[in-house]
Amino acid sequence: MEGNFNDPEEYQKYFIPRDYLADFYSFEHGPSAETEMVKFHLQCLHKTFGPGGLRGETLIDVGSGPTIYQVLAACEAFSDITLSDFVDRNREELQKWLSKDPEAFDWTPVLKLACELEGNSSHWQQKAEKLRATVKRVLKCDVRMSNPLAPVKMPPADCVLTMLAMECACKTPAAYRAALCNLAALLKPHGHLVTTVTLHISSYMVRKHEFSCVAMAKEEVEQAILDAGFDIEEFLYSTRSYSATHAPNQGMCFIVARKRPGP
Repeated sequence: MEGNFNDPEEYQKYFIPRDYLADFYSFEHGPSAETEMVKFHLQCLHKTFGPGGLRGETLIDVGSGPTIYQVLAACEAFSDITLSDFVDRNREELQKWLSKDPEAFDWTPVLKLACELEGNSSHWQQKAEKLRATVKRVLKCDVRMSNPLAPVKMPPADCVLTMLAMECACKTPAAYRAALCNLAALLKPHGHLVTTVTLHISSYMVRKHEFSCVAMAKEEVEQAILDAGFDIEEFLYSTRSYSATHAPNQGMCFIVARKRPGP
């Protein structure tokens, strides 16, 4: 299929949440590069939000897609979580899981992995209920806007989380830097940004549809975060990659950064 898939309207037309979830988050067919990536992210997030990690009241997850794995650790550390995404169908998929719709995607394997990291995989049902109680709202977002959650105006948050989203929403490194500044505006002074970026990726596939990304090196990502007004507290580089047929990339970086106080 031809077209510029970074155009938001192309995502509205062609991005099918269930196809994406089946390709990147299903454990039905055993280990894969994609399932190993899920485990890696869960480990990073557990370290960040687990005992001795970040704590606060409010967390905004920007570009949630149709997924909930990224806030499984955070729901133990924050009492008010906002999920957000540009694509209508993604927000509908999130609402299905939150409302216990029997047709919702089955996150049980991922819930068990998250609970295993916390010391008891048998508590996965309690974890699911804890997350449902902690997610207070699901909003539309657009990181190109100075207020990505407009028209909703949220009080400044303690933490902004964005996983594997910014490189898919931004067409150029300059757009990526501008979007980071927009995320910084959602945070309190000294609030934290937690993000994972897929490096050197120009596109990814969801079944037969190709969606473009901005390909960036880790040095470019690091500098963009510094330029957006953050001090980097953790920068973890990994050579992990997705399957070449799904998302040919060259490594990942997981970053925790603190917003500098204003002048």
